[in-house]
Amino acid sequence: MIHPHPDLAPPGPLAEGAVRVLPLGGLGEIGRNMTVIEHAGQLLVIDCGVLFPDEHHPGIDLILPDFTAIADRLDDIQAIVLTHGHEDHIGGVPYLLRLKHDIPLIGSNLTLALIEAKLKEHRITPYTLAVSEGSRERLGVFDCEFVAVNHSIPDALAVAVHTAGGTLLHTGDFKMDQLPLDGRLTDLRAFAGLGEEGVDLFITDSTNAEVPGFVTPEREISPAIDKVFRHAQRRIIVACFSSHVHRVQQVLDAAHKAGRKVAMVGRSMVRNMGIAADLGYLHVPDGILVDFKKLGDLPDEKVVLICTGSQGEPMAALSRMANRDHAIDIGQGDTVLLASSLIPGNENAVYRVINGLMRLGADVVHKGNARVHVSGHAAAGELLYAYNIVRPSNVLPVHGEWRHLVANAELAIATGVARDRVAVIEDGVAVDLVDGRIQIAGAVECGYVYVDGSSVGGADEALLKDRRILRDEGFISIVVVIDSVSGKVIGGPEISARGFVEDAEIFEDIRPGLERALSDATANGVRDVYELQQIIRRQVGSWVGRKIRRRPMIIPTVIEA
Repeated sequence: MIHPHPDLAPPGPLAEGAVRVLPLGGLGEIGRNMTVIEHAGQLLVIDCGVLFPDEHHPGIDLILPDFTAIADRLDDIQAIVLTHGHEDHIGGVPYLLRLKHDIPLIGSNLTLALIEAKLKEHRITPYTLAVSEGSRERLGVFDCEFVAVNHSIPDALAVAVHTAGGTLLHTGDFKMDQLPLDGRLTDLRAFAGLGEEGVDLFITDSTNAEVPGFVTPEREISPAIDKVFRHAQRRIIVACFSSHVHRVQQVLDAAHKAGRKVAMVGRSMVRNMGIAADLGYLHVPDGILVDFKKLGDLPDEKVVLICTGSQGEPMAALSRMANRDHAIDIGQGDTVLLASSLIPGNENAVYRVINGLMRLGADVVHKGNARVHVSGHAAAGELLYAYNIVRPSNVLPVHGEWRHLVANAELAIATGVARDRVAVIEDGVAVDLVDGRIQIAGAVECGYVYVDGSSVGGADEALLKDRRILRDEGFISIVVVIDSVSGKVIGGPEISARGFVEDAEIFEDIRPGLERALSDATANGVRDVYELQQIIRRQVGSWVGRKIRRRPMIIPTVIEA
């Protein structure tokens, strides 16, 4: 079943005994993962993450799930279950808790520690309940069973939600690394046990569904990192996600073997690794860490920096280094290691940073030229194993762009799941589980909610369109003064333009036609300021389109005197 959003009506009341699944983020995109499960008048939220903006979202800091569908049902939410501590799964929690502070947060120790630190910045003290693999908690009508899964952050969990209307298994983000650095395997025995009991709906990670085979084990990249350390002449700058504990551990171990000192750069990196170390998930060799401010006391060949910015984020440390806007001045002989994969949509930003660093003389090592990163998401071979072990009655692919969701659906069908029992849907489409079968119930409005500075939800697509026009096309401002009695033009038009390669004099060519259009309008009795502004906008826009082949923002101002 493939169901895009636009032609669907709002879902009706949930049938007695049925279970409804309503994804509010994470479908058709990599980020802002959020799934709402409804049964017997109660709601359970699984994850609440953010999506990071790209070049189509100028000025936007974060993109949130749309909470509108549940805004008037906050008292029905029994808990928010967090599968792991990545931003695309926990970053939206503070904004949901702003609406109701006392919604319980359920997750593993590391996940809760990371979200508690984030909530502290928002001055929110949450109610939390720590769970671990094998544990089971009753959350209203939802009986939740937690299962260990392997991912690119420790302490990740899948959650099986048992209800009177059926059992749902949500994998969260997972893979099947058989040689994990921390020894914590995805618990396939638990998956099999749930399969024997019967999984009515399997909600599963789709990110790598297009990638054949199996993901390379994490420990196989350690030799590549060691090689970088052996051959580096001066400083080594490592960029990775601020939550990638396993990668930071590998870098610390390599630095220790090479006799180098390590400094961490970036508030989120310092905070998250401090939490991981305090909880025992990160093992820091004695004496290896130094304060960033004291790096000047060490020779370059003894220095390693671990920073953020592996996705080309403009304000992150690595981007600022590439732009020579950072205390670390990258130069000839420095080695930069990008220990992460590209999130779809970030390619251009990352390549700009790589080019900038290489232009400064740095040797840049990344996944494209060395095996320095492996994905945290199950590839097609692993997903096939999961389907064959769980043997679900119905499947809902999540966490991925449309191409990932479709590929995951085809894998499920290849293992024997009936095509009409696999739902490929978009955010906002509700799926009901009724008598063991899924059906599309309808759709709710589910757009992007933008965080723009201190504003949440104030920015909309019209505003972003204006920003894109200003960025790409420039603007022209025209000021005209008219006599409030006669309606005649007595001042201007004064024309100002920005963002054009042409000399300002060229815009004087607009003046004669504009003056005629205004004179004709006022002679015909047009006095309304808005109508005169529209005449200016049409006249100037038509001229600029013909003469310069641009579509700038045109800002007319009519002053009555």
